[in-house]
Amino acid sequence: QVQLVESGGGLVQSGGSLRLSCAASGVIFSSVIMSWYRQAPGNQRELVARITSYGSTNYADAVKGRFTISRDNVKNTVFLQMNSLKPVDTALYYCNARILATNFWGQGTQVTVSS
Repeated sequence: QVQLVESGGGLVQSGGSLRLSCAASGVIFSSVIMSWYRQAPGNQRELVARITSYGSTNYADAVKGRFTISRDNVKNTVFLQMNSLKPVDTALYYCNARILATNFWGQGTQVTVSS
């Protein structure tokens, strides 16, 4: 049973930082592509950042230079360091694991950035 548990969300002022974590279980974590998505009210869920099993990363244009995705294959955890946060970053952030053709999701962690 694949389980993804996010943590680290919260309320922060514009320009602040947060670090999200996602602990995975039930998977061979080191071989899985891990991603962070977000969904704001009224919007579709969108990809924020992705990291392959080899550590290659890609980012949405809106977060390039501000967010950093990383992974710890010993602790089965993926991180999202978010700096210079803006009110438009306010959303529910989801951890995603893609295993073959199946997507697994965490429950989400809320990030709210006040102006």
